[in-house]
Amino acid sequence: MTAAPYRLYGASHSLYTGKVRCYMRNQGIDYVELPTWHPDFAARILPQIGRGIIPVLETPEGRVIQDSIDIIDYLEAQGVPWPVYPQSPLLHILAIIIEYYGCQAMLKHAMHYRWSYREEQEDFLRCAFTLGSGAEMAEQIMGRMNSYLPRLGVNPGSIEQIETSYHELLALLDAHFAQMPYLLGSRPSIADYGLIAPLFAHLGRDPVPLALMQQRAPRVHRWVERMTAPGLDCVEYPEQVPAFLDDGPLPATLQALLRHISGEIFPELTDKLAFMDAWVSEQQPADGSPVTTRPQVRQIGLVQTQFRGAAIEVGVEPYLLYVLQRGTAVLDAQPADQQQTLLATLDQLGLSAALPRGRSYQVGRRNNLECWLRA
Repeated sequence: MTAAPYRLYGASHSLYTGKVRCYMRNQGIDYVELPTWHPDFAARILPQIGRGIIPVLETPEGRVIQDSIDIIDYLEAQGVPWPVYPQSPLLHILAIIIEYYGCQAMLKHAMHYRWSYREEQEDFLRCAFTLGSGAEMAEQIMGRMNSYLPRLGVNPGSIEQIETSYHELLALLDAHFAQMPYLLGSRPSIADYGLIAPLFAHLGRDPVPLALMQQRAPRVHRWVERMTAPGLDCVEYPEQVPAFLDDGPLPATLQALLRHISGEIFPELTDKLAFMDAWVSEQQPADGSPVTTRPQVRQIGLVQTQFRGAAIEVGVEPYLLYVLQRGTAVLDAQPADQQQTLLATLDQLGLSAALPRGRSYQVGRRNNLECWLRA
């Protein structure tokens, strides 16, 4: 008897669903995608995840897993053709930092181009949200999503910087993909899946940013196609053997991209971590307690910071620590001398502070919700 396929609950225009969908397609995993208005989502899935959030994976055995990281890590453990975590500690850490950049720092780019240009792409967005959530919920969800812009750092004073930032990113990626099909070599890593999240669902589908990508960075658009295809679609690179980069010097195009990322995530990340440290010190949350009092609320407060010199006020989500502490764990698992070598390399790239170290707490996930873990 043929095993039942996985069920992926998500939406075509969802950033994190896109990340998981690309992964499952590349790996050749048998799945069927269902919308949130499917009756099983309300009847069986919501009671198990505690909040309305996607993507959610239901395994053939009935296990329910929410969150793109948890889903990918679960599938990695089952065995896949192209594991996404490089064996090289440096590449592993860099991949996680790029994943953070794509899935967290680039939310401002993704949401700006979706909602600041709403009039120009209203019909497309309304169609997408109706197909993904049902006509009754579409208007409500669109309004809520639009309202998130200020808390992501999108304001009249930052928009020019966000667009300049995105134009620079497209140019850097286009140059890199002229050399190799994926970010860390000739097979996709968790870095690619982190970056495809905004570069597909928002920036590679919505009409305004899609046209921008096609006009300014055709190789990036081709990478988006590659990432959404079944298997490794690398026909332009016939001599490439699917593998990650070796432990030699990083390619110049990758170094340029990483330095761009460094300039993008700081000082915002530093200020968010400082806010979180102060919050935990004051609130003293118990080990295992949820990070917020209500599951649907993911932020613990707002912090004043800057993006490329523009003043912004952003929400602080403890989830960011869940993403980045995986890189810290890779570093801590290495011998002391290698740790220093890795930190020196990260420092040269301006990224050593992206590894949250020396804290008495972490963020975990239990029953599909974020929680505090105390040392």
